[in-house]
Amino acid sequence: MNRNFERSLSAVLSHEGGYVDHPQDPGGATNLGVTIGTARRLGIDIDGDGDTDKVDIRMLTRADAAKVYRAEYWDKVRAGDLPDGVDHAVFDFAVNSGPSRAARYLQAVLGVTQDGVIGPVTVAASRRKDAETIVTRLCDKRMDFLRGLSTFSTFGRGWTRRVSEVEALALDMIAESPVVPEPVQKIPAPSLPSIDLPSLIRETVETVMPTTGTDLPIRIPRPSPVAQVSKAVGAGKWAALGGAIWSGLVISNVVPAPYNSPEFSVVVGTIVQSIAAIIGAYRAPRNAE
Repeated sequence: MNRNFERSLSAVLSHEGGYVDHPQDPGGATNLGVTIGTARRLGIDIDGDGDTDKVDIRMLTRADAAKVYRAEYWDKVRAGDLPDGVDHAVFDFAVNSGPSRAARYLQAVLGVTQDGVIGPVTVAASRRKDAETIVTRLCDKRMDFLRGLSTFSTFGRGWTRRVSEVEALALDMIAESPVVPEPVQKIPAPSLPSIDLPSLIRETVETVMPTTGTDLPIRIPRPSPVAQVSKAVGAGKWAALGGAIWSGLVISNVVPAPYNSPEFSVVVGTIVQSIAAIIGAYRAPRNAE
């Protein structure tokens, strides 16, 4: 991520150090990690004498180096598009061993084509894979590469310390990475069908109880007190049974949305219990009358 560039650059510069011209370093004269070869290729001529030499390398400032690192390494490995932590691990690898090699090793870790150019496919793959796994495996592969170099006996201790610190900082960046919440899809509340409870009960009564041709209930003699008690008990049992059945259907997710919503469940539960009570009362033993 581009927000990590300055932090990553500071870490890189702490490893690169100031001006050095080690006879066994194939990069030659180097300052702030910028080699004389890179400076010549970019036409850096700080003293304005028309060429790029060791004097120019000595005169390099942090601001000069930042421009080189941004254009030649950070942007070339598309670190700004890589996940937090992965960006730093790849960036430092590119500075130390070249952008193409860093890209190929990252692609090997991600299991995509190793063409040495980080493009949309590599970026997408880096976002699908666990960032900690990428960083750990990339640093392991980087150390395998460094151990195979003929100069490892000379620079190996410093390289090992550097890769270890790169891995530690990359993992810290991952841990500190802000969590981006998944977008919440707004689902409109289901519209509950309107229910005419009195009409529904009346229709149920007319269905359960025998009717005449005039759509009026048949006149039933007033039941005895014993019969009334029997019918009340029957109504209670059936109401409880109906409520239990409906609750069981809702809890077991048998009832589909929106009919399993709390509001709708209360309405339907009341209807079920009412109907069950009517059926229970009607089915009470006739001999109690």
